[in-house]
Amino acid sequence: PPPPPAAPVRKAEAAAAPGEALRYLHSAELGEALRALEATAPPGLVRLFSIGQSPLARPLLLRLAWELVLGWARGDERIVRLLNTTDLYLLPSLNPDGFERAREGDCRGGGVEGGRGRDLNRSFPDQFGDAEPNLEPVPEVRALIDWMRRNRFLLSGNLHGGSVVASYPYDDSPTHRLTGVYSKSADDEVFKYLAKAYASHHPIMRTGKPNCSGEEGETFPDGITNGAQWYDVEGGMQDYNYVWANCFEITLELSCCKYPLTSELPKEWENNRESLLAFIEKVHIGVKGFVRDAVTGAGLDNATIAVAGIAHNITAGKFGDYHRLLVPGTYSVTAFVMGYTPVTKENIEVKEGDATEVNFSLQPAVMPPAPNVTQLTAAPAPVTAITPTPVQAPNPTSVREPIQPVDFRHHHFSDMEIFLRRYANEFPGITRLYSVGKSVELRELYVMEISDNPGVHEAGEPEFKYIGNMHGNEVVGRELLLNLIEYLCKNFGTDPEVTDLVQSTRIHIMPSMNPDGYEKSQEGDKGGTVGRNNSNNYDLNRNFPDQFVHVTDPPQPETRAVMAWLKSYPFVLSANLHGGSLVVNYPFDDDEQGIAIYSKSPDDAVFQQLALAYSKENAKMYQGSPCKDMYPTEYFPHGITNGAQWYNVPGGMQDWNYLHTNCFEVTIELGCVKYPKAEELPKYWEQNRRSLLQFMKQVHRGVWGFVLDAVDKRGILNATISVANINHPVTTYKDGDFWRLLVPGMYRITASARGYDPLTKLVEVDSKGGVQVNFTLSRTDSKVEEGKVLVLNTPDTSNPNEKEFETLIKDLSAENGLERLLLSSSRDVIPYRYRPYKDLSEFLRGLYLNYPHITNLTSLGQSVEFRQIWSLEISNKPNESEPEEPKIRFVAGIHGNAPVGTELLLTLAEFLCMNYKKNAAVTKLIDRTRIVIVPSLNPDGREIAQERGCTSKIGQTNAHGRDLDTDFTGNYTRYSAGREPETKAIMENLILNHDFSLSVALDGGSLLVTYPYDKPTQSVENKETLKYLASLYANNHPVMHLGQPGCPNKSDENIPGGVIRGSEWHSHLGSMKDFSVTFGHCPEITVYTGCCYFPSAGQLPGLWADHRKSLLSMLVEVHKGVHGIVQDKSGRAISKATIVLNEGLRVYTKEGGYFHVLLAPGFHSIDAIASGYQQKHVKVFVRDDAPSSVFIVFDTENRIFGLPRELVITVAGASMSALLLTACIIWCVCSIKSNRHKDGFHRLRQHHDDYEDEIRMMSTGSKKSLLSHEFQDETDTEEETLYSSKH
Repeated sequence: PPPPPAAPVRKAEAAAAPGEALRYLHSAELGEALRALEATAPPGLVRLFSIGQSPLARPLLLRLAWELVLGWARGDERIVRLLNTTDLYLLPSLNPDGFERAREGDCRGGGVEGGRGRDLNRSFPDQFGDAEPNLEPVPEVRALIDWMRRNRFLLSGNLHGGSVVASYPYDDSPTHRLTGVYSKSADDEVFKYLAKAYASHHPIMRTGKPNCSGEEGETFPDGITNGAQWYDVEGGMQDYNYVWANCFEITLELSCCKYPLTSELPKEWENNRESLLAFIEKVHIGVKGFVRDAVTGAGLDNATIAVAGIAHNITAGKFGDYHRLLVPGTYSVTAFVMGYTPVTKENIEVKEGDATEVNFSLQPAVMPPAPNVTQLTAAPAPVTAITPTPVQAPNPTSVREPIQPVDFRHHHFSDMEIFLRRYANEFPGITRLYSVGKSVELRELYVMEISDNPGVHEAGEPEFKYIGNMHGNEVVGRELLLNLIEYLCKNFGTDPEVTDLVQSTRIHIMPSMNPDGYEKSQEGDKGGTVGRNNSNNYDLNRNFPDQFVHVTDPPQPETRAVMAWLKSYPFVLSANLHGGSLVVNYPFDDDEQGIAIYSKSPDDAVFQQLALAYSKENAKMYQGSPCKDMYPTEYFPHGITNGAQWYNVPGGMQDWNYLHTNCFEVTIELGCVKYPKAEELPKYWEQNRRSLLQFMKQVHRGVWGFVLDAVDKRGILNATISVANINHPVTTYKDGDFWRLLVPGMYRITASARGYDPLTKLVEVDSKGGVQVNFTLSRTDSKVEEGKVLVLNTPDTSNPNEKEFETLIKDLSAENGLERLLLSSSRDVIPYRYRPYKDLSEFLRGLYLNYPHITNLTSLGQSVEFRQIWSLEISNKPNESEPEEPKIRFVAGIHGNAPVGTELLLTLAEFLCMNYKKNAAVTKLIDRTRIVIVPSLNPDGREIAQERGCTSKIGQTNAHGRDLDTDFTGNYTRYSAGREPETKAIMENLILNHDFSLSVALDGGSLLVTYPYDKPTQSVENKETLKYLASLYANNHPVMHLGQPGCPNKSDENIPGGVIRGSEWHSHLGSMKDFSVTFGHCPEITVYTGCCYFPSAGQLPGLWADHRKSLLSMLVEVHKGVHGIVQDKSGRAISKATIVLNEGLRVYTKEGGYFHVLLAPGFHSIDAIASGYQQKHVKVFVRDDAPSSVFIVFDTENRIFGLPRELVITVAGASMSALLLTACIIWCVCSIKSNRHKDGFHRLRQHHDDYEDEIRMMSTGSKKSLLSHEFQDETDTEEETLYSSKH
């Protein structure tokens, strides 16, 4: 009999009964096989689990399970040892739904997606992803993540098919380039070791030459590959295991055929049996042991194990047990946990085989009182059990004091990154870790969000932020914010103050705005400057646009990222944590004179109240004499100061917050020493923790509420909230919610919005907290004038499909709507190279051939050098007329030296095609839109342009040397003959030949959007709409809307909102956008994609990431505005009717009486004119998130030539009667005359001979003379002429 197990062993979810041939089992059969396995195995050896990639994995894992059970039963030494020392879990099918759809023998692999059409291996949170994925459509992934959190797995293999190779992390890279990027993890050596352990025992895999059909040349040295180097997989499971779950996982591709025939299964088992066992045995390598309390001997839960030189820590289990996989070598290992002194053990030797045992005994730190030691491991109370209470300080006599952070040390970037990931992983219900961008040296600018509903703006809930470490060598703020994150997380659910704050506020904490500078700074720096600036040596707090001074330094990556971040969230209150003094500094930070003088903001009283709220809780700060040894004469009454009165700071962040967002920000100097020793950090926490909490509570002061539409009760976005006698309005957010900080007092507050009547209320603000005040606004001009019809935003939603599509447009227009679309896409497309003309042509043909049902490829014409100007239409019915659908065109490459736009449009085209019928939102947009993409207007210029030519003009013009954007001259017919062939093709076959609702042109050389006109003009028709469309593009770009292109040749250029009229930027005649508006009746904006005309191909992924949301926003926007139908009373559609908008802009109805025009949100007037009908006038209200519909029915015109219809008809009848009478008289007269002529004819015959003599004589002349003579003789009758002709 086999030896008894050393400990209870839990095993697998797998079986193919002994002696049975290997075969595939469907779900019901699989369940029976697993239960049979459980019944067969010795008690305690097998336990089944209810949760459940490749079809091949199912029978192999089932056979492995039986191999282990039978090996145990017969006393196989290797298997008995393995099962005595290992908890082994086998999950034969993570995707049972997909398996049921797959078909045996299908080597390419149907059934990849789960039951809801999502690829499970693209659905996990990703370390390089922009946002948390939506896990709702992937219950399998949610179940697996939950399973991983409950079981502390150490090693894992994910079995796939489609090749023969072992793939290891990372599976993707920050650039998401399709292939060829080696994305190295911190444990790259460990992962290669594990991958080789499997591959080296597989007879095919170890050769590195799978020889799969269609990929015969593909090789993998040693049979292994880095995942991202092979191909980029965003949202993969193996990376999630490593980054968030303490588990080392590799992906094993077992066979070229994803679903091999049953007859091939025995061979596959033989190929993989030894590899599977050898891989499982590697779970025992590295170091292992326990981390215990040196006093009590108790295991320390969640102790951190750090290995010097490897930036990836693991945590111990609840008994203090840990196991860290390492390859053979010598290591220095540290164990630490909050409340204990860290212990490091040097020169630990790890050998091949079983792990080296290393135990740690940690001494409790002196600071925490004894009762708190157990609380450090106490589980927080369930969130559902919390009853929110008013914000108040906790009762000092409370039995349970808040848990205080006790692990005080300086966190370098890797350490800080691990700290943030750890807390995001341990407290997923209240945290979300995200990045707003990267530093110069590509370090992430991390932000930890803490909220009871992370990732969501809750209507009416204010948003708050702390920013630390803006100056890299001022480090106290960085450490305090990490302490604060720990404090909030550990006390949520148990401490009333923290719980109420987290439930009522969306808190964002950025510990380090300047991580590069921090890495250069030095501990002990008292007042130095090493590390103060960023890696480009610019002071970030002198780098923001300023109201008084022109900032000449180029905007830095950190500055631009933070400005974009501040524009993306409705922040209300903020503090910027610095060091070097001890005071709260409030706006303004500078003044017009540039001297130290009090520079008062309109909200000076509010800023003083905010500053005092912080300083009063910090006794030393409040005293006002902070740094006597350094600045003996410096004094700040009550620990606060006006920024400019202290010293002048142009380009500061706090002033920019106040002037360009709704956010009130102060700057807090936390201490005289910029980089104190680590042992001094506990003192800073004690001095500031009450201040940090009290300052956050100030976000709830003043007035808050909603601005609503009186008709539909929906919130009004960007409504203005003005306070009488305070010249600083704020605006509403998406749901119409607003927050306006105020000191106690009586105020007249006005809410106003375009298209609405303003409303003013008298409001009293007291010192107890915020006052809710809601405003319900009525639309302007709600009284209907006689003969006019008021049309509201009432699209036809009787059709369920219409209602569903309207909901989609609203969802995509909402906050993060486009981000959700991108996250839900089956796959993004990453541009990685430029395509010259031949490649571009082949690419477009490839799209057409691969997606023939939704694409149509045509040539608009040829260039000077006879290259085709391609046009790709994307629609569910290409080539069919659908006048009711809006049409949008994207064009690029009018300047051949700026090909970024070309590549962006090609990527957009492939993105749309790939996601059709894969992504619901993309599918509906294509089904309801006619999209025309013209990627290269100037292919000749593109062919000679040179990559990396950032300022080069080579290729800007066409082959004749003509700038095509000056060739669209106004009088089309007059100058047609002298036009360039490219221009002529675009005019005739694109602009004038189609009814487009919107056009987007992509160019290069700056970072902004221009709207018509490019020609100098005094006024612009429909300016508000044109500017609105341009702003929409800029606002969806991460930095364009900041208005700081930062181009080297114009580093001081400032474009408010990133949008400007063309003539105000580069005025010129003959532009395409002007022609489009004037003659094509289509609004066109020009997007300048970047400062460099022709950047390196390596920048294309980043440019696509920056512009894809903006490009997609245009596809959404084209469905808004006004959609109309014009008919007469009988229901007959009236085409070519004139639609006059706001008494200026004109469009025309199409076939079926349809018209569509984009308009800025608000009220607009529409006049409909058609010949023979009475003119109609209506008003329509256009929303920013939904289309508006107008149905115009013409009456027959009641006046003709300005006279009453009845009079005109009477006169016309009388005139007709007179005409008939006159005609009768004329007929009678003609009849009499005709009889007389006939009598003359008979007499003429009597003199026939004489007449013939006359004819002969005349015929000596030409026939022409004869005829001429006949026509000149006006006395001849018709009969005389006829007779003459017969002779």
